[in-house]
Amino acid sequence: MDEITEAAITEDRVLGGRVRLRQSARGYRAGADAALLAAACGAGPGERVLEAGCGPGGALLAAAARAPATAFVGVERDGAAAALARENVALNGLDRRVEIVTGDVARPFAKLGLERFDVAMANPPFFDDPGAMRAPSPARRGAWMADDGLGAWTQFLLKATRERGRIILIHRADRLADILALLAPKAGSFQVRPIHPFADAPAKRVLVRAVKTGKAPLQLLPPLVLHERDGGHHRPEVDAILRGEAGVEWG
Repeated sequence: MDEITEAAITEDRVLGGRVRLRQSARGYRAGADAALLAAACGAGPGERVLEAGCGPGGALLAAAARAPATAFVGVERDGAAAALARENVALNGLDRRVEIVTGDVARPFAKLGLERFDVAMANPPFFDDPGAMRAPSPARRGAWMADDGLGAWTQFLLKATRERGRIILIHRADRLADILALLAPKAGSFQVRPIHPFADAPAKRVLVRAVKTGKAPLQLLPPLVLHERDGGHHRPEVDAILRGEAGVEWG
């Protein structure tokens, strides 16, 4: 991503206005996926959470606002996005417990010099085959195209997580089998929550939670349905999640 000029920045309010988020007007913009990832984090007091590929901090800061006694680290390879994330940390007064580190999931986690985390979460780029989609705009390419493949993201998350720590991903529903296969050698106790745009439509996204070295059987949880067919408005339970009044439960 090229250096972002001030004219290309918008300042938005997320999580019911609790979080101020400066982000690129043209590039990746935090939306429902980031909000759902933050709501699914579920970190407790005293725990440490890492987000891989945090961008300007949409999911990271929302998760931090939800968990005021938890420490967070965001890892971002794009210098301009990382700079925006640092601005957003300061803008929201979270400097004492949220840190942004410049780093790439394609490189070993150990190179970052960080202790392993209780929770590692990510919203990886949805595509890793340039021939499978029309090329995104240059400003959005990093958010949409995983240059090193989904495997690099899952391996980074596994390395970043302590034994019995949790890994949380939001991704395309049609990549569920790949996600499970990539995590399975080192993680288990999978929980999967499908996310449907409408009750009568197939799931477009999945939230996946895994436990490093977990052995419990996979659980397919009740779906989260985002919209009503009548006008396309968010369902009340989804509105509550987006406003920060409820979380995504794992049972």
